[in-house]
Amino acid sequence: MALSNVPSDPLAVLPDSLRRLAQRGELKRFRKGHRIIEEGERGDTIFIILAGQVRVFSSGDRGREITYGSYGAGEYIGEISLDGGLRSASVEAIEPCECAVVTRVTLLRYIAEYPEFAFDLLAKVIRRVRSATLTAKQLALNDVYGRLVLLLNDLAMPQADGSRQIEARLTHQEMANRLGCSREMVSRLMKDLEEGGYVSNVQQRFALVKPLPMRW
Repeated sequence: MALSNVPSDPLAVLPDSLRRLAQRGELKRFRKGHRIIEEGERGDTIFIILAGQVRVFSSGDRGREITYGSYGAGEYIGEISLDGGLRSASVEAIEPCECAVVTRVTLLRYIAEYPEFAFDLLAKVIRRVRSATLTAKQLALNDVYGRLVLLLNDLAMPQADGSRQIEARLTHQEMANRLGCSREMVSRLMKDLEEGGYVSNVQQRFALVKPLPMRW
């Protein structure tokens, strides 16, 4: 399958240390919507993303999902299960992706040759754990509106006109997945913010017109 968004040299997006590792992996391509990693399965590989974007998430018994984050070229996923444990989350391609798939054995051999990469791997794990801890804290200590404000403020980028624009097109369902709530709740809150003049929406591109109130 040809991928239109794959550069002529997909490894060029990687820093030297990660590029050397990716060269030892197996190149695989995934269609949009493909489940690359399944939560609860046992795995001993990491996926270095060369092109495209993935979503990391968990699902509950009733089908509700929470999204932990999305990652693109230059990132890698699956490192948490390198201890031989079960996968802690699922990973889905949200656009066509190309990855270098590296086994645990290959990674250990690489670290033996380039021990400094172990510090990069450890730093990645620490950042992911901190992010998961922050997500849990927000779910526990903030109501849905508080979590929505944190999400919008985190994604919005300053614009020349003084507003802040969210570059990615987000559906209410995608926002609900990140916030751990229902789509209906997000739709109601976003409608209130739009009617209040705080948020504008043009073809699912949201802009923060003025600072969001901390309470609603």
